[in-house]
Amino acid sequence: MSGSQTEGVAQPLIAVVDDDVSFLRSLGRLFRSVGYAVASFSSGREFLSSLGTSTPACVVLDVQMPEMNGFEVLERLASLGLCLPVILITAHDTPQFRERAHRAETAGLLIKPFDGESLLASVHRTLELYTT
Repeated sequence: MSGSQTEGVAQPLIAVVDDDVSFLRSLGRLFRSVGYAVASFSSGREFLSSLGTSTPACVVLDVQMPEMNGFEVLERLASLGLCLPVILITAHDTPQFRERAHRAETAGLLIKPFDGESLLASVHRTLELYTT
């Protein structure tokens, strides 16, 4: 999957990985409403298997998912030698979680529930830092 075209300019591809399908759809609509291309994945495995065909400019990654949690996805990305900017999202905020997220050198961290403006600001900031 590649970025969409707006007046001949490729838009950044945002990958959203979350096992909550309604939340996944909501984030997809939010990103598309401001002109981003979006690839949505309901599991870490599904996201990782997509990397052979597309590389997102930013990943919004839920931590609490069955089968493979967000930290396991980060470890797999590292083992593949991929350095993608990742914004972690979670509803389970603890000091241990924050420390682990910090050690993983993620681009950002948002605690659910968060508003759309906060998420968009975090993605925009991440894209400015990692794509310039």
